[in-house]
Amino acid sequence: MSARTVVHLVRHGEVFNPDRVLYGRLPGFHLSERGYAMAARLGLHFSGRDVASVTASPLLRAQETATPIAEALGLPLGTEPRIIEAGNDFEGAHIAAGRGSLRDPRVWPRFRNPFRPSWGEPYEDQVARVSATVRDARDTFPGRESVLVSHQLPVWVTRLRAEERPLWHDPRRRQCALASVTSLEFAGRHLVAVSYQEPCADLLVGADPVPGA
Repeated sequence: MSARTVVHLVRHGEVFNPDRVLYGRLPGFHLSERGYAMAARLGLHFSGRDVASVTASPLLRAQETATPIAEALGLPLGTEPRIIEAGNDFEGAHIAAGRGSLRDPRVWPRFRNPFRPSWGEPYEDQVARVSATVRDARDTFPGRESVLVSHQLPVWVTRLRAEERPLWHDPRRRQCALASVTSLEFAGRHLVAVSYQEPCADLLVGADPVPGA
């Protein structure tokens, strides 16, 4: 029996965000000190595995998370726009308790349809672009592993679709922690297993829980 193909969807590490804004696709958001430690841990996690490619979202935090992984494996780091963060109308909004922009009644009409969702990029669009990237990695490196470093929401909705669950969900219940690894395992082109790991679980204590990151 031929070796199975695995595509790992990795969420980036913690971001330095003292003003607690929903940074979305905004440029210039580096990892925090703890985020760099998470990235280093991910490098150790994948070291020695039969990984054929390491690819990251073009956003800085994803690139910084992916770099130690690529270095540990001796691979070039690729960039893939299709695994970028979800578009969000609240990008740049403050979300800190007591002064969050989302408390303003003027923005509430944007929440009219949580199933799409109405405040940003449709879930279906996110699934389509990330799944296409997963298929490309699967078909390009059969029998091997690939790493795609992306963002919480695109990873989570792609997992929901893989597990044939509804895309609409409570953001507080996402199983996609910082620096987590969601793995899609294929036999040929057929998805046979979905698994989840938190290689940085001990570093998550006290980590910034900013949503949609």
